Amino acid sequence: MRVYTKLFYSLCLLILLGLSSENLIAQNLENFEEKVTEFTLDNGLHFIIIERHDAPVVSFYTQVNVGGIDEPMGNTGIAHIFEHLAFKGDHYVGTTDWVAEKKVIDQMDEVYKTWLYESYKPNPDTGLMAEKWEEFQALQEEAKTYVVNNEFSQVVQRNGGTGMNASTRWDFTDYFYSLPSNKVELWFSLEAGRFMQPTYREFYIEKEVVREERRMRTDSNPFGRLVEEFLATAYAAHPYGRPIVGWNSDITASTIEDAHEFYETYYVPSNITFGIAGDVDPEQMKKFAEEYFGDMRGKGKVAPPVTTIEPEQRGERRVVIEGNSQPLMMFGYHTVSATHPDYEPLILLGRILSSGRTSILYKEFIEEQQTALQIQNFEGIPGTRYPGLFLSLVVPNTGVDLDSLEQSIYDEFDEVKEGAITQEQLDRVRTNLRAGIIRSLANNTGLASYFVNTHVEQGSWKDVFNQLDRYEAVTLEDLQRVASTYLTKKNRTVGLTVKIDS
Repeated sequence: MRVYTKLFYSLCLLILLGLSSENLIAQNLENFEEKVTEFTLDNGLHFIIIERHDAPVVSFYTQVNVGGIDEPMGNTGIAHIFEHLAFKGDHYVGTTDWVAEKKVIDQMDEVYKTWLYESYKPNPDTGLMAEKWEEFQALQEEAKTYVVNNEFSQVVQRNGGTGMNASTRWDFTDYFYSLPSNKVELWFSLEAGRFMQPTYREFYIEKEVVREERRMRTDSNPFGRLVEEFLATAYAAHPYGRPIVGWNSDITASTIEDAHEFYETYYVPSNITFGIAGDVDPEQMKKFAEEYFGDMRGKGKVAPPVTTIEPEQRGERRVVIEGNSQPLMMFGYHTVSATHPDYEPLILLGRILSSGRTSILYKEFIEEQQTALQIQNFEGIPGTRYPGLFLSLVVPNTGVDLDSLEQSIYDEFDEVKEGAITQEQLDRVRTNLRAGIIRSLANNTGLASYFVNTHVEQGSWKDVFNQLDRYEAVTLEDLQRVASTYLTKKNRTVGLTVKIDS
């Protein structure tokens, strides 16, 4: 039995027995340290390598510390657009003739910018706009003749790759997939190509894909519409209030030149962390890293941080959307970032209130009163790099008076502030939370992503284990304190979707 397998069994046993974790966590951290290798290239790229030789498979996880909050004003959605472009290949993969293709791409962007800037004038020349749009479309069709569709994905799949995907969030963008261990060098080649040789291939096509995502997930989705309006209301200054998918006009406004500037600013070595977990040799990984990424541009360059601080809220904020959909309710309270000491107590409080059938709000409003169909607390909304929201979503039952339900939920919050939570409730939720963390570490993908996320957020992957200790240290008094501190009317934003009166 290998060391890491013993780790999982011992931690799970610890959870089942409900014992103090201090000594075992320290021991298991030592075991993991034997299997984890970290190194940083001279240009700033950081790698976390986790050896797991159970099967000849390796999972790769790339996290770029840039997301929706880092986008320039007027270019919301560009982080998501760039994520799409990363699957288009590089100067060799995805094209039949890169030199010729690039020439057309550059011409196309210039023509589009001419059309775009003319459209912003108070009295645009419609004839010129029509001429430039026709020229733009012709160049776009010409550019397509050089494209080898989906070649990047097909190369991965032909070589046994699985689970290939990516996501853009407010705090970061990540890319991930797995390959057989004898194809590790292929990952280095492909990853270096797409992040060191961005082509902006099919940029304007992907903009329309993102626009369609906006239509489906926000404009035509009652929940999506409420979330967008809710966050814009909750955040008056901080970019957490902006939509990841972008405003429709910003999607139109974004050009290849904008995307390139975004890339040059944020896709720099010091802003990227790679996690590799599985059947690998750390020394070989370091050699490949130097070979493929050693000359990545941007050495010593630091991506700019978000400097806007959300001001203290002066009173309750409310947003109401009228429609013909199922009524929805959201409650959000400004809290803290993931590095704040109150973060773990707030996570536990949220789960005690509304996670699972044994939670306080579930039992009260779904089982007993039957006034709600769903109640769920969400963690890290919109993100955790900066102070986020303690957010609850409620789906009322048919015919329920929304005002009465809302006040009843606040009454439950007030009881928590008075000390209504029991030690049994705290222990149960803490056990489930710890079990979830352990499960996430039981496979290569979970290990790579969890360790990288923690490294970027907390400064070290080892904080995975420190966080377990912090959860263990939370007391009933801590829960009562954070509830009283943050769950106040002045600090609250309420979002409602209501049916239009007939």
